[in-house]
Amino acid sequence: EVQLVESGGGLVQAGGSLRLSCAASGFTSNDYGIGWFRQAPGKEREGVSCSGDADDPTYYTDSVKGRFTASVDYAKNTLYLQMNSLKPEDSAVYYCAAGCTGYCSGYGCYVRGGSDWGQGTQVTVSS
Repeated sequence: EVQLVESGGGLVQAGGSLRLSCAASGFTSNDYGIGWFRQAPGKEREGVSCSGDADDPTYYTDSVKGRFTASVDYAKNTLYLQMNSLKPEDSAVYYCAAGCTGYCSGYGCYVRGGSDWGQGTQVTVSS
């Protein structure tokens, strides 16, 4: 059984930083994509990042590039999301997901998919 448990959300002022963690069990994060999604009230769920195995690039949605960094500790089967220069529009429930895919085209970079989900952690950025 796949289990994903997020932690690290909270309230932060604009310009601040937060680090999210996702402890994964029931699969090996090196096997297929693991990433972050977010959903703000009244909006659709949005893919934020997707990481494959250690040799693959991590994909980010354009709105977080240069500010967010995803990393995977394969030994601990744990995914992290370091979020810097946070903006009020980053406020959302952040979900860890397994089975994501990422790609870039001439129109930008995108994160899609997700077959298993964590319970989510709230991130609130005040202005």
